[in-house]
Amino acid sequence: MSSLFEKIYDLQHIPSISKHEQIVHGIMNAIDAGVLSVGDKLPSINVMVAEIGYARKTIVKAYTELKERGLVESKNLKGYFIISQETNTTLKVALILFAFHSFQEDFYNTFRKELGKRFQIDIFFHHNNLSLFKTIMDNISRKYGAYVIAPIQDPEVIPLMETIPPDRLLIVDRHLKLPSIYSYITQEFEEITYNKLVELAPRLKEYDKMILFFKANTDLPKGILKAFQRFITDYNIKGEVFPDYRSKLLKKRTVFFTIADSSLWQILKDARKLEYRIGQDIGILAHDDNIVKEIAFGGISTISTDFTLMAKKAAAYVKDGNPIQETIPTYLRQRNSL
Repeated sequence: MSSLFEKIYDLQHIPSISKHEQIVHGIMNAIDAGVLSVGDKLPSINVMVAEIGYARKTIVKAYTELKERGLVESKNLKGYFIISQETNTTLKVALILFAFHSFQEDFYNTFRKELGKRFQIDIFFHHNNLSLFKTIMDNISRKYGAYVIAPIQDPEVIPLMETIPPDRLLIVDRHLKLPSIYSYITQEFEEITYNKLVELAPRLKEYDKMILFFKANTDLPKGILKAFQRFITDYNIKGEVFPDYRSKLLKKRTVFFTIADSSLWQILKDARKLEYRIGQDIGILAHDDNIVKEIAFGGISTISTDFTLMAKKAAAYVKDGNPIQETIPTYLRQRNSL
């Protein structure tokens, strides 16, 4: 087994690889090199401790990960045996998103397609809950080769991100102020939303009122609220903010600006019931585009970043490891609803 130990020793000089990862990748490299084959028995935990000097729990953790990768199995009282040589699925990726909204589903599907079968993607949702986010981070710490995270924009999150080596972490969607060595592919909310509303100002002024649905203490970007408040002040537009949509708010000559899709679908349902003409009796502007908004009622106008492009760039980062710091463009797609 001297050749196996040499493969592990070869990784000990790489500071970004933890001790248990040295064992995992050392064994995988030994499989690739033909040092280990299906049916071969790995050194016992006691032998590994004596040979490389790592703690017993470190060896157990490494063997457990190899089991989870489907490369090793343990047999009671007999030890650990190689059961597969398919080491091409070597990189486990932790993908942490806010929730499975339609636009984040688009991101995931593109990300999954771009990476292909060689990468194992485990997806987690934090729902903008800081306690849940901390629990997820604690559970996945040091278990993945890459971390793609849409973070909560809270100062308490920054130290959690800094526990991940910079070459393994990619921040997506919401920007977080991390040291300049960290990579990100994010979108901007306040200035972009304000500028797009300015583009729409001549059309919006044709209505009597504009209503934004924005609930505090959720995953909704605060930049959108700030942009809306600035816009209605600067352009002397009568505007109001409500946390939720209610049927009694549906009045003619009103523009409704929605971020959450649940509000949008309810407005459309009630408008059809009242036989209101979308884009004439009422106007609708939504955040985050998808194929349904492109088609429904002749098209819903949206302000949205390109989540497909964001996902493609995120997948390229995972595959190539090249640092990136980029803000994805946001587009106004004006359709029938406005």
